[in-house]
Amino acid sequence: MRSIDDVSTAVASGQALFLIGSKTSTVIPFEKMEAALGDFSGVIGDLSQMPPSIELLENNDMKIAGAVSWKDAREFCWSKGREVMTSPTEELALVLSGLATSCTGERCFGLGTLRDQVVSLKYIGADQQEHELHADRLLKNSPLFKDHLDLLSRYQESYERYRPFKNAPFPRLELESDLMIGFEGQLGVITEAVLKTRKSKDLTYIFIVLPKWENDLNPHLELFQQVQHVRDRVISCELIDENSWKYLPANERPVVDRDTVFLEVESEHFDSVYNDLLSQLTLVDAESMFEMNATKCRELRVKVPRAIFEVNSRMGVTKKGTDAQSGLGHFEDMMKLYQDWSKRGVDYNLFGHFGDGHLHFNFMPTKEKDAETLVWLEELYRDIAKWGGSPFAEHGVGLLKQKFMNAFYQPIHHEMFRFLKQKLDPKNIFFPMGFMQVGAK
Repeated sequence: MRSIDDVSTAVASGQALFLIGSKTSTVIPFEKMEAALGDFSGVIGDLSQMPPSIELLENNDMKIAGAVSWKDAREFCWSKGREVMTSPTEELALVLSGLATSCTGERCFGLGTLRDQVVSLKYIGADQQEHELHADRLLKNSPLFKDHLDLLSRYQESYERYRPFKNAPFPRLELESDLMIGFEGQLGVITEAVLKTRKSKDLTYIFIVLPKWENDLNPHLELFQQVQHVRDRVISCELIDENSWKYLPANERPVVDRDTVFLEVESEHFDSVYNDLLSQLTLVDAESMFEMNATKCRELRVKVPRAIFEVNSRMGVTKKGTDAQSGLGHFEDMMKLYQDWSKRGVDYNLFGHFGDGHLHFNFMPTKEKDAETLVWLEELYRDIAKWGGSPFAEHGVGLLKQKFMNAFYQPIHHEMFRFLKQKLDPKNIFFPMGFMQVGAK
């Protein structure tokens, strides 16, 4: 699809629509698409062909349309003396696709989620027209819910327990713009977004070396607790474990047989964050904490997941990884579960958004072990439901995670999904096999 007219034409055909972007998603099995879609006979549209457009508005908000990647957006902002306030580790992902899946990424530890950085967005609906939604308008005042405020209120009440999380198992539905964010294209196709930016800052990283988490978890747990106290001065807090570093060439690895945590901070706050942490940590000494150049650290951070993805692709298996967020109270429980998994005879690695209690544990199974690792993942999602955590924090549900979602949905969620589909997509054109159909009655 190369234009908005192409999207409108596809919608007008009345056929089911399955839209893809940069193919960086971890919840759509692109390498096994035919099997995953089964008897799907609709239109598969490639939004990565849409012409990209980036504009900095007079108030320093950034307007994006088409196939703009996070790398494009970041570099554009830097050229204007501004910064994007969040982005996924894989910067080749498309911004608008990220909005559809409520992508959050690294910097929400200190700067909040992408969802709250949206000013407005446009989308093509089932009527083939482009509509605009604003983040400064409450959904309870929308004509859509004029006669259904009780439904909206009950749904919003169910969301409250997940408010501290990066994402809930279901979209937020508080602001008008929420009607498109996190719904994975099931209600329309996002064509444009206006996002907040901030003034560029001089940045650096505090690089913290830890023992391997499989052998000694205590330093990680202590650091996890203490970094919460400097959250007001830390932008991101990321873990890369020793197993992950092994996927890089030996001459590119910054440590050997050690895990690492990176804290992204504004340079003016480096000394205060460093000294506050050092004074409170009893299991990490000064020799294990030092400054690293921001550019070098970011390059390393991006290389690791890409290298892991390439290995999985060569092995010919669909990635078996987690995207769950434990919540602050159950971070230790999740880490102990991962310790147990490390003893089950399957290669693995652990990296991700340490400060948020949101880490990606990735099994690297042979084809013989592929099915068994899926059973272990089902164990995790049962525990996450028991702990009151979120089954995904940034990558969405897609096709691969639908089997895990029933435990997280209540009757109110199915009621809302049916209502929204009836009102906004009555012919069920947009991604008809998406999560809004899971467990629907």
